[in-house]
Amino acid sequence: MTTRARILTAGISFLLGLPATAMNVVFILADDLGYGETGCYGQKKILTPNIDRLASEGSRFTSHYSGSAVCAPARCTLMTGMHTGHAEIRGNQQAQVAFPEFKEGQYPISELVPTLAKVFQKAGYATGAIGKWGLGPVGSTGDPNKKGFDLFFGYNCQAVAHSYYPRFLWRNDKQVEINPEPIPAYATQKEGVVEMDKWIGKTYAPTLMEEEAGKFIAQNSKRPFFLYLAFTEPHVAMHPPKSSVEQYPEAWDAEPYRGEAGYLPHPRPRAAYAAMISDLDRHVGAVRKSLEEAGILDETLIIFTSDNGATHPGAKSSFHTGGADPEFFDSESGLRGWKGSLYEGGIREPLIVRYPGKVPAGVVNDTVGYFPDWFPTLCGAAGLTPPEGLDGINLWPAITGTGKVERADPMLWFFPEYGGQAAVRLGDFKVIRRGLMTKNPGPWEVFNLKGDRSEKKDIAKDHPELVARAVEVLRQEVGENKVFPMAVPGI
Repeated sequence: MTTRARILTAGISFLLGLPATAMNVVFILADDLGYGETGCYGQKKILTPNIDRLASEGSRFTSHYSGSAVCAPARCTLMTGMHTGHAEIRGNQQAQVAFPEFKEGQYPISELVPTLAKVFQKAGYATGAIGKWGLGPVGSTGDPNKKGFDLFFGYNCQAVAHSYYPRFLWRNDKQVEINPEPIPAYATQKEGVVEMDKWIGKTYAPTLMEEEAGKFIAQNSKRPFFLYLAFTEPHVAMHPPKSSVEQYPEAWDAEPYRGEAGYLPHPRPRAAYAAMISDLDRHVGAVRKSLEEAGILDETLIIFTSDNGATHPGAKSSFHTGGADPEFFDSESGLRGWKGSLYEGGIREPLIVRYPGKVPAGVVNDTVGYFPDWFPTLCGAAGLTPPEGLDGINLWPAITGTGKVERADPMLWFFPEYGGQAAVRLGDFKVIRRGLMTKNPGPWEVFNLKGDRSEKKDIAKDHPELVARAVEVLRQEVGENKVFPMAVPGI
């Protein structure tokens, strides 16, 4: 940034009542990206040069977790700083179940719940949310414009976001038609040649979201901003642009995917899946370029992570859901479980943080943290005051290497979907139980993550005290939730 621009920025910050050194924040959230699906996390087949560059210029974290194992509750923990024992949203329920007036969108967060965006907005930051929302329909109490965002552009509803060529995207409270002939997200083709072109529409929604991010950065480059970029890749359905698919070897795909495990058919499913992650990587590169062109790259804190693990196996199919093949790519880098699971593969996420002069470059950081921590952490980084009662802690000293952080309460996950699951991390140990919403719940399991990151050796019989402690934590920390009910399990 030039001297003149710095003086101008300092003046604007003064008028807004902000510190003269107020930073910009860009939070990039991938969708269903596995822990090992980028080069800097060991991926050998998928090209991710921009994400890898981000890691080389910042710090890469090895023990960071989402707040849940699926989309909506993970995003709720991120935006509210509450773990799923307290968070209002604990599953992916559609709003229409309780509010028939809404034809799309997920169950909304309530009017009074504070959000990270509201704190930044009240502090004078420009705020934008671009991508997938999933925390309440337009017009509901969870409308992004009511939860602290000056601008919302993208998919309000997670179900609509299953198609990358939808009829419309939202700009605040208005629908913007982008495909007069939208491509559906679901189809099957039991026989015949599967054609790629059949499932590619006119306007690829992620391209518009990438462009919108560039516009937001350019328009707000002279004032502090908080930009939340919830890109949709690599969530299925798989129908990326043909040019993206063709950069990967034809030899990868001996057979087409015919839609038997949900979503859309594809003639080259492995190449298509890799293409989606490479498209995500290009979005990251475009955002970086926009920041650089605006002269504010090194004055911007950039965070990159994902909402949950890679897509889970599909029913009665050799493919995972939607035709993905995460086993071919070693998407979870040896971690156990997938999306929808509270094993490590479902919730341990890649995390990269870049902020020159504050966050060390080229560093691998093993600090343990999760999504509820981002509310107090970003407030701490920006010099803002978070509301009382958050479940997360401020990780900024550990991220910058200026101090240690102490967590008074263990991290926990309480998830009534996918059979019902609960997990508590106690130091290096994780205590987990599955099947809580079934007639035959599974036993408590205990794993020492320090020596068994793949969770292969259950040591519950040797550590009944850890099970007892986990049950105690859940009883103390899990509040009643009539929308997403599940009883706290006993020993």
